[in-house]
Formats: sequence, structure tokens, C-alpha cells
Amino acid sequence: WLCHPGVDRREPILPWQATEAIDKVSPLEASARYLRHLKQAWNSQFEDLRQQEVVLTVPASFDAAARDLTLEAAQQAGLPQVVLLEEPQAALYAWIEAVGKDFRKRVSVGDVLLVIDVGGGTTDLSLIQVTDENGELGLQRLAVGDHILLGGDNMDLSVAHFVSQRWMKEGRKIDAWQFSVLTQASRQAKELLLSDDSLQSVPITLAARGSSLTAGTLRTELHRDDLSRLLLDGFFPVTHASEMPLTSRRSGLAQIGLPYAQDAAVTRHLAFFLSRQANAVPSPASFAAPTAVLFNGGVFKSAAIRSRVLETLNQWLAEAGLASARDLSVDADLDLAVARGAAYYGWVRQGHGLRIRGGTARAYYIGIETAMPAIPGVVPALKGLCVAPFGMEEGTQAEMPSQQFGLVVGEPTRFRFFTSSVRRQDKAGDEVDDAGHDPDLEEIAPIETQLGEKHPTGESQFEDQRVPIKLQAAVTETGLLELKCLETNGTRQWKLELNVRD
Repeated sequence: WLCHPGVDRREPILPWQATEAIDKVSPLEASARYLRHLKQAWNSQFEDLRQQEVVLTVPASFDAAARDLTLEAAQQAGLPQVVLLEEPQAALYAWIEAVGKDFRKRVSVGDVLLVIDVGGGTTDLSLIQVTDENGELGLQRLAVGDHILLGGDNMDLSVAHFVSQRWMKEGRKIDAWQFSVLTQASRQAKELLLSDDSLQSVPITLAARGSSLTAGTLRTELHRDDLSRLLLDGFFPVTHASEMPLTSRRSGLAQIGLPYAQDAAVTRHLAFFLSRQANAVPSPASFAAPTAVLFNGGVFKSAAIRSRVLETLNQWLAEAGLASARDLSVDADLDLAVARGAAYYGWVRQGHGLRIRGGTARAYYIGIETAMPAIPGVVPALKGLCVAPFGMEEGTQAEMPSQQFGLVVGEPTRFRFFTSSVRRQDKAGDEVDDAGHDPDLEEIAPIETQLGEKHPTGESQFEDQRVPIKLQAAVTETGLLELKCLETNGTRQWKLELNVRD
């Protein structure tokens, strides 16, 4: 989704299907081709897209590898100025733009907004709190859910299986190719019924394979009642706040593929997310209690599905003695919300509008081995260098001191990291003398990696492999701490990444 600084209305540019077949190439190449197509479409109407800032939206739960591949695809497509934005945040930005000045009438300080984004392949959950910033309303992201591979694609398959079983009872079995076509037809039928309340049924037609196409054509009707039962009972059942996603015992052998969610119930995944974030929001409940909900994704065009989720959530809140959450989605454009929100975010980055803050909840430190003479039985102390102070906002860079360090390259090594929730006064570059034994620091999982190539001789040559570097730290908009090691007397650089939301 593209934002053009010269366009005051900040309209999104909608992509259309690229002419190249993308089903036989890698996801990285497919994404690069798609972005190249968008670039050509843009350049045919505006100035060179390479001179513009491009906002790409990604699922909130994308890990570092997925984000890196997204940026790599953009680089391959010739887009040097790319910023990533989480889709739930984009949806909220779109809502802020839609309500305009009425934003301050719709929410108040202390409100906790739950953004539920059910897309084609993923379900994203985010909590954002309304805060007071010097007398003005502000927004602070509190939590982001896990990567849940569950969405509209699952629902399309559910409808396709339902129709397939109906035909099977009539003695008409379809093959794998026909089922793939049926899945696409089911998606279209589902979207029609969800978007038009006046429709009670939609026809589904599947052409036969072979010479007698007309005689073998399969036809049926998908009724609204059947779709509601499949989606509401299968994907949005009424559950209790204590019900967690179901897991089944895995087979000893399985195909290698994506880690799809085992439980199709979005409401159980929602209960799990809120229970894990119980400490993020002060509440008498055993879970983080939202005061308002913003829906996003075409699935929520259905008033029945939105009502079912609200009904379930408000039942949990009532059992905890809390007020019901209100629905903010009356002003949302569920088709274009992510696009419009990304464009609005590009405008915010130029110093306008309201920005969603996402400061780190802890301070982060990297272990620095001190230099000392060899003494039998004495291990050199490990200093903790603050690389991300408490509350460092996402999308910002920490000014590191000009101190020089030695980076070990060419052999496997281990980088130790520490966090602190109490050392709120430390600034970037401050040091803790004995990080391994300081009660205010908590050690987290280290990063074990090898930077650079192994020495040609295959031997360990420690002195030659300690490269003088300076450190540069930044926290990205997607919650990733990037620690760049820049060679002092050269152009080489290495990067370490740490997720500061876990």
C-alpha cells in the first residue's frame, strides 16, 4: 500500500492481479514480482516510486525472518524506502482518520482497545491503550498476539468440504483439482453472502472434467443459514474465558509445512491472548479486559459474526463484574482499512496526525566482556551495555556513545542479553559493571551465531578476528531491536536482531 506525500487525501493505491504466473516461484520471488508490478502501475501515473516512501503492512505476529524476507522482496523490486507497519495498527489508524476530530469523543483516557484482525490466512490480535500525553489523548500499544495461521482461507475450505460432502451423499465424488476450483467458488459465495444481507443463497457451479462438460457439471446452493452455522459454530463458538485453544496429539511423522493452528475457534485463541496479557492492564478479571473492540477483515462484514464475538467477550466481562465492550467498527471500512491506515501512517511519519506509541516495557543490555590479565580460576566480568533504554519508542534510534569494541567474527560465538524492568533511568551507552550477578538484571536467551567467514586456514586466530566496531541500536516499528556493528576503519557491518515484545 502506497502513500504519495503530494496527495493530500492520502488515498491508497489498490493492486490488481499481475500478469506473470506466481504459483511456480518462491514466495520471495512472487512478492518481488508483485511489488514490481505495483511500482510500474504507480510510475505510469506519478513520479518515480523509488523517490517515495512505501508503507508495507504485515501481520502483527510476523517474526524477524518474515519481516526480513518482506524487506528483501521490496529491495529486489527496486523500492529502497520501505517501512513496515502492523496490520492491526493500520486498521486503527484508518479508524482514527475516519472519525476525525470525533476521535476524542469516542474514546477516553484509560480505554483499552482490542483490535481483532481476521485476514485471509492469519488472525492478529492487539491491545492498545488510550493514554494522557500532556493533556492530549495518546495511544500506546500494550501487546501483540502470537502468529496464528487461521483465517478466511480456513473458512473457504470449510465451505468447500461442506459442499463436497453434500455431493458425495448424492454419489458424485470430485477429485483434487475440482476441489481446488470448488474452494475458490466457495470463497466467492462466502464473500457475497457476507457482504449482502439481502441474499439468502448463492449458487455454486463446478464444471466437470472430460469431454462431456455440460452433462457432468455440478450445481448446488449455499444458503445463508448453512454458512452461518459453519462459520459461527465452527470458528466463533461461544466459549468461557478459561477455555484455551484445543491441541491434539501429533503423529510421529508429519509433512513439513507451515505451523497451522490446530484449533479453528477464533474465540478460544482470543481467550488465550487476553489471559496471557492479564498483567498488561490492571483489572479485577483474570484476563486483560478491553473496553472497546475494533474489527478488521472481510469476515467481519457479517453483522452476525461481529455480534457473536462481542457477545462472547461481553459474557466474559460480565462474569468478571465489568462493563461491556463497545464496537468501534461502525466507522470502519473493512475492505480498505489496512490500505487507508498505511497511507495515514505515512502521513503521520511526516509529523502530522496521531501516532500509536509502542515503547519498550524494559531496558535491554548486551554483555561486553571486560579486558583483564589471565588469572587461574577467575573469569573476566561481563559488563552490561544499555542498548535500548526503558520506554524507547518503536521507530526510533538510540544515540550510542563513540566507544569502540572488538567484534569476534569468523567463528561461532555467543551474544548474551539482559533486561531490566526497574532500571528506568539508564540511557543508551550506560554500563552495569557485573551484569551476570546484578539483581536488577534478568538474563534472556542468548543469540548464538557466526558473523563473517571462517579464517581461510581453518584455525582460530582470536586477535585477527576481533574487528574494531562501533554500535548502533534502533527499535523498528514492528518491535525488533536491531543492533548494528559498524566496522570502525572499514565499510563492513553486521546486524543482530532481538524481539523486544516477547
